[in-house]
Amino acid sequence: MEHKDEFDFITLGKEKIPKGVDVTVNLELPKLYNTPTKLPIHVIRGKKEGPCVFVSAAVHGDELNGIEIIRRLRKLNILRRLRGTLILVPIVNVYGTMTLSRYMPDRRDLNRSFPGSNRGSLASRVANIFFKEVVSICDYGIDLHTASIHKSNLPQIRTNIKDEFTYKLAKSFEAPVVLHSELRDGSLRQTAQEEGIPILLYEAGEALRFDETCIRIGVKGIVNVLRELHMLPITKRKSKKLPIITKSSQWIRAGESGVLRTIKALGDIVKKEDIIAYIDEPLGNASFEVKSSFDGIIIGKSEIPLVQEGDAIFHIAKFKNLEIAETKIEYFSEEIINESEFVELNKEEIIE
Repeated sequence: MEHKDEFDFITLGKEKIPKGVDVTVNLELPKLYNTPTKLPIHVIRGKKEGPCVFVSAAVHGDELNGIEIIRRLRKLNILRRLRGTLILVPIVNVYGTMTLSRYMPDRRDLNRSFPGSNRGSLASRVANIFFKEVVSICDYGIDLHTASIHKSNLPQIRTNIKDEFTYKLAKSFEAPVVLHSELRDGSLRQTAQEEGIPILLYEAGEALRFDETCIRIGVKGIVNVLRELHMLPITKRKSKKLPIITKSSQWIRAGESGVLRTIKALGDIVKKEDIIAYIDEPLGNASFEVKSSFDGIIIGKSEIPLVQEGDAIFHIAKFKNLEIAETKIEYFSEEIINESEFVELNKEEIIE
């Protein structure tokens, strides 16, 4: 099988990167109000041929878990045995991260601006640089996200499960849930797929927050995928954890405005007509029930107690066999933050 890593050198920006090196490259980005701005990229190339894979984070500037996932991934000694090329981009939207914002300074969503243009808006220009210089030279990608502001996501992989190969990679990640996700216009995943570059989207946690469990699942998941691609050696380990596979999901929206009082949490199994929250009048005695519309598992929820009528408050993945779902979700627990197979990670202080 041919890979984009087969050449002795790969070119990133103006730099030629040979095999067997571990380097950091800074790509020039448009200046922020005349202040020089760069896109930091870490490139690890093995001595032997293999796939070229990028891992990106903070395409939305306030989604921070991925930054920590990549930091910890870089510390793993197992990467010394890498075959092929691993390109790590911890902060794609450097402008948004500097201002704790999901968006670019022009208020555009970078993940709706691909493939971009060197003559377009700021978001379009950054998308063009990232896609042209990084994504296009890769065979595969893993894009790390969290929920949007004031929401949280159960760790999940979103991809096209109708494609046999990406479905296999998605399961190998070993997140609790694999969700079939349709492509969105202008997204990194859509544009990459059109170029024949499969991407896994890892959604986990909350914007502007670190979540230890989500981070650890993310680090191990990336290693699992690299092993599945034969880029890292496979070691003897416990049997694989099979995720919950679901083809559809739906947000439950508030039928009233008021104060939200949730009684179900991320990862909870719910049946149709189960009460999952109440919406109370802040100055009155009325209380309104919020019920699940179908059987499934909660994979996303609002974290702010004030809601307006129509607000999305619970994201539920449809799953009919709740006994199987409950069995599979059991491993998503404190067990995940116990000792890792990687000694380096065990030395990390757990983030509370």
